Amino acid sequence: MSKSPLTLYLAAPRGFCAGVDRAIKIVEMALEKWGAPVYVRHEIVHNKFVVDGLREKGAVFVEELSECPDDRPVIFSAHGVPKSVPNAAQARNMVYVDATCPLVSKVHIEAQRHADAGLQMIMIGHEGHPETVGTMGQLPDGEVLLVETPQDVATVTVRDPQKLAYVTQTTLSIDDTADIVAALNARFPAIVGPHKEDICYATTNRQEAVKAMAPKCDAMLVVGAPNSSNSKRLVEVGSRAGCSYAQLVQRADDIDWRALDGIKSIGITAGASAPEVLINEVIDAFKSRYDVTEELVETAIENVEFKVPRVLRVPA
Repeated sequence: MSKSPLTLYLAAPRGFCAGVDRAIKIVEMALEKWGAPVYVRHEIVHNKFVVDGLREKGAVFVEELSECPDDRPVIFSAHGVPKSVPNAAQARNMVYVDATCPLVSKVHIEAQRHADAGLQMIMIGHEGHPETVGTMGQLPDGEVLLVETPQDVATVTVRDPQKLAYVTQTTLSIDDTADIVAALNARFPAIVGPHKEDICYATTNRQEAVKAMAPKCDAMLVVGAPNSSNSKRLVEVGSRAGCSYAQLVQRADDIDWRALDGIKSIGITAGASAPEVLINEVIDAFKSRYDVTEELVETAIENVEFKVPRVLRVPA
């Protein structure tokens, strides 16, 4: 039986970013250096396939430092942690490695710098997301106020409208964040923004590729985890950019084939914590059902690489 033709648009960039790649390497190198078990506070990155693979190698994932023994190394996830966490680890004389993405650490440094200048912080982010919790935890309670929408800006209560600064979560929608920043500037004209946009290069690049790809597609799939902020934003961006059907899938088994019946084109992308093996698995699933013609939609070339912490590097 002949297969129906299908044009498969593949977004580039897609999948792993430099911060995710570095965080995974840190866990792998820690296991090589200290042996199993190595404890990891929170999922090192938001992807079940990656986490399960590291667990098989000897990583133990916990949500709180209190679940870790004193005598085994602990790694802090790529999303960052409040200052109280490394302080508690030091108090217990624990060996710990911070795998926070350097671009998240940049936001932490910005927040501290503004606080040192006497400015109260407003953070644009998602309540409860580990990156937001980590960034807000860089300063004492009450020094960082969270807003999620332009409507929140209208009701937020600040100490002094003339002494404010804002930072953002690195994995937000570019367009949504711009609306919130506009609302902040309108209500607080003196508010100080970051020297360079906090939304990271990988989030921006993946969203721009989706915007270019979405109008070409009958449907779009984003490979990523349901707790991955940047992956969920890609689905939203795809819908807004003109793709009538945009869905998140963790892997090929999650594809709803009935919903895709009759399509002539499909766009595939992946969040920054999704490995290429899962993307290829989805592509192969389409090739088994359709006569696929692949087209690359490339909007940027990434060559960013972050060094691992010195404690894990092999001496030259």
